[in-house]
Amino acid sequence: MQLLELTESGLFCPPAGIFIDPWRPVERAVITHAHSDHARWGMKHYLAHLDSAEVMKLRLGPEISLHTLEYRENLDINGVKITLHPAGHIPGSAQVRLEYRGKVAVVSGDYKVENDGLSTPFEPVKCHEFVSECTFGLPIYKWESQTEIFAQINSWWKENAEEGRNSILFAYSLGKAQRIIQNLNPEIGEVFVHGAIWNTNQALMANGISLWDVPKVTQDIPKNRFKGALIIAPPSAMGTPWMRKFSPYRTGICSGWMAVRGTRRRRAADRGFVLSDHADWEGLISAIAATEAEKVYLTHGSTASFGRFLQEEKGIDAVELQTLFGVEEVE
Repeated sequence: MQLLELTESGLFCPPAGIFIDPWRPVERAVITHAHSDHARWGMKHYLAHLDSAEVMKLRLGPEISLHTLEYRENLDINGVKITLHPAGHIPGSAQVRLEYRGKVAVVSGDYKVENDGLSTPFEPVKCHEFVSECTFGLPIYKWESQTEIFAQINSWWKENAEEGRNSILFAYSLGKAQRIIQNLNPEIGEVFVHGAIWNTNQALMANGISLWDVPKVTQDIPKNRFKGALIIAPPSAMGTPWMRKFSPYRTGICSGWMAVRGTRRRRAADRGFVLSDHADWEGLISAIAATEAEKVYLTHGSTASFGRFLQEEKGIDAVELQTLFGVEEVE
């Protein structure tokens, strides 16, 4: 019996009768992390890492049936040993390790190998089969250290403040926004967040994750208080009436896509910062090599070209999986 197979509802582990990040309602779902393309509504029972609990309840409803595990805590279902291991993607993100009759498969979800100081750092897990994303699986994607990127962001913010402009920075409300907040220089000015980000922050803090509790933007905050401030908002807020209260302002976008798509995307923003919560080319290669997997399944991203590279250059049996993952990162 196969440990993993792809069905119309998503990745399925037949001996355990569980799905990993399914995209259709199922009986039992193991969730790698709380982003909307991996944690979907409608499952009868959910299993996830403890640090994802409050965010999943925020996004999917407080009434969901949710069981949580710590990293490396064992759970046995029908003889399948299940453990969760750090993925380094966002707080609570996990790789799902499945062991059955001497065979080990790992579903990594999304991951990055750089320690961001907020998420539990990525941990390679040795296995026979490894399911890996390859969102940025091309050699052109090579990230600078986050220290350098945050130096750029703080410098941009300071320059805007000195010119009498406010700064609006667009970033995903779960993971990236908190990563940015933790690395801002508070000496430059005040920091505010969109309500969606504030709600996410409160959920993470309720899970015991230490964050700088910055205020959310509300109607009763006088406009002059935003002078020289940095406001973090989700991409969905771009170009909406919500932004009028911050004028005059400059806008910036934080995304790995800025590495090559910056020119096109910057038509809607003044500045792009190459900051991603996914592994770059070298990160993917090193992570896969560390698993020592005999077979690698590739999801969302440059699956065809990266698969050819693994086969021809690394001698790894690589197979493409057509999944519905990656929607949130692309939006």
